[in-house]
Amino acid sequence: MGKKVYDNRELSWLKFNMRVLEEAQDTSVPLLERLLFASIYSSNLDEFYMVRVGSLYDAMLANDSERDGKTNMKPSEQLSAIYKRTAAMSDDLYKTVAKIDGDLEDLGIKRCGYKDLSKKEAEYVTAYFNYEIKPFLSPLVIDKRHPFPFLTNKGIYVVAKLSSKNSVKLGVVATETKNPRVLFLPASEKNGKIKYMLHEEIILHFASDVFKGFKIEEKSVMRVTRNADINTEEAGYDWELDYRSLMEELIKKRKRLCPVRLELSRELSDLTLGELTARLEISKKQVFRLKSPLDMSYVFSIFDKLSNRSELFFPKRVPQDAYGIDPKIPMMEQIEKRDLFLSYPYESIKPFIRLLDEAAEDESVVSIKITLYRVAKNSKIVEALIKAAENGKQVTALVELRARFDEENNIGWSKQLEDAGCQILYGPESLKVHSKLLLITRKVKGEVRYITQVGTGNYNEKTAGLYTDLCLMTADGGIAQDASDVFNALSTGELVKEAKHLLVAPLLMQNRITEMMDEQIEISKAGGQGYVGAKLNSLTDKVIINKLIECSQAGVKVELVIRGISCLIAGVPGVTDNIRLVSIVGRYLEHSRIYIFGKDYDKIYISSADFMTRNTTRRVEVACPVYDSGIKKRIADYFRTQLDDNVKVREQNSDGKYIKMPVGGKDSLNCQEYFISEAYERAARYKEEKENEKPKKKGFFARLFGIFGNNK
Repeated sequence: MGKKVYDNRELSWLKFNMRVLEEAQDTSVPLLERLLFASIYSSNLDEFYMVRVGSLYDAMLANDSERDGKTNMKPSEQLSAIYKRTAAMSDDLYKTVAKIDGDLEDLGIKRCGYKDLSKKEAEYVTAYFNYEIKPFLSPLVIDKRHPFPFLTNKGIYVVAKLSSKNSVKLGVVATETKNPRVLFLPASEKNGKIKYMLHEEIILHFASDVFKGFKIEEKSVMRVTRNADINTEEAGYDWELDYRSLMEELIKKRKRLCPVRLELSRELSDLTLGELTARLEISKKQVFRLKSPLDMSYVFSIFDKLSNRSELFFPKRVPQDAYGIDPKIPMMEQIEKRDLFLSYPYESIKPFIRLLDEAAEDESVVSIKITLYRVAKNSKIVEALIKAAENGKQVTALVELRARFDEENNIGWSKQLEDAGCQILYGPESLKVHSKLLLITRKVKGEVRYITQVGTGNYNEKTAGLYTDLCLMTADGGIAQDASDVFNALSTGELVKEAKHLLVAPLLMQNRITEMMDEQIEISKAGGQGYVGAKLNSLTDKVIINKLIECSQAGVKVELVIRGISCLIAGVPGVTDNIRLVSIVGRYLEHSRIYIFGKDYDKIYISSADFMTRNTTRRVEVACPVYDSGIKKRIADYFRTQLDDNVKVREQNSDGKYIKMPVGGKDSLNCQEYFISEAYERAARYKEEKENEKPKKKGFFARLFGIFGNNK
């Protein structure tokens, strides 16, 4: 092809995380929200190293000659590029956090080092260390009789080079104690100010007291990130054994996988660093010096402390009641009349939970089938399923135990559901079930009826208030039949090979999507206006990428809203110049997936599946067509509004860089703020309409006149 139209998956992800950090740099964002974006950037990077870098590290050790199918990079080459980019971004993080800290200090909120304390504050911190921290520490001096300790994943430690008369040794101490990580200095609050220290900085300062009898030659806070890339196939899983028990064993194993990154708060000598890297069996390329705190999760303690300072936060917004869904009429009755639609977090998830609660109690409901990937800690959705099972309904729940970092939570829920009498499924071998699908079967006057729900996001009340997702509830018989086939296949360990309405991965998604793109290519070649639109989290599927390139070269207009990874580069002359690609990073996490085909948005699907090979060919996923004209218009307007955003959107240019759009004064459009304002207006309008429908109560004289009138 000649021109560069592919980007490396991992380097594209790092670009996305940089866009997250840019939100921390945006002075129009309230200060503590900016600090939260810096924390999100850091936790994102943690997971990236645990999963993606861990996977590449394993691949390099196994076969470093195997190359990335898009950019032809070997695992070792990708890792080197990642390390280099991460080091540069660490400096960006430090400058960002330092600027936020400076602005907060101007408002009387300061994160302190020991040198920043007054004499009285220093005395308080010293006493606090002696009585509240030191008794709970277990320092270890490394020698032949005291081997190097196991460092827990993302645990915070202080490491010191220690010297005595006879030797030089390493000392290590974990900083976690029974006390909160953030120490607020009480004296400062009397002045209306907030000063605080992090425990690791206190312990670092008092390292000479921790390691008595030694001279501290050098010291640093340190933190190790471990590989978390495990799966049942690598474990040589015997499918005759209990699957849930295996997952419990794998979770234990993951905690002890090899380190892939070492972070330090201070520079250490080559000798000390060499000993650390040798003990951890990592290279110096995997060591990063961070001037900002190594773990930014302390932000949540600051949030709690300053919850009364509204100017430091986004204005409070809560999900609204959905327009047209009557809280006084049963959900199934409303869905049987017309399809219902919810747009989170702008609209509340409550109608969906009400649907499940009603199904649990309704005598006409025979069975409830659902796929569960990530659920809330205190899940009302699971509670409704348990209630349904206890009421004698047939409840089948596919619980995906391989949902990364949610395995323990899901194992616990699977046991509770099973104890309540639910039928538990775990999905086919080697395929995660990522679809968001619910099927309620009823028998009404001898007739079988269905309610199907398809969503783009998890059945999770917490994320429904933070992530943008879509929820469709329908009584369409054709969609229900396809959904039933999906659940039957999951129950028998088979794959869906035929579906009339739903796109069902792994066999009936990628090919159906490319077929619909081919239709648009033919329209364009015939002189018409071909169109493809998609809203996704990520685009990595090379088959679909190549088809999008083919669309562009045939004159099909392609518009993509992709939050995260894109291995396709848009706007390359003669190749992808008919493709526009934008990314939106804002207050809410963009999470919904929408596929659109036809210039008039003739075909619209919502789905849980990104255009990633893992979604389209290696998972059980579902995309659902939207048939209701009103809902189609809402989704079309939603998509167009995102494309018109000029506040939170970044547009990809032909060299793969993302450029923030200039804000146009009074013409500025922040799509997320627009949607939440629209939700408030729609909720108020619907409430007013329902009030106007109520019969007016007559006053005393009007009723008296009515009586006399009737007598006439």
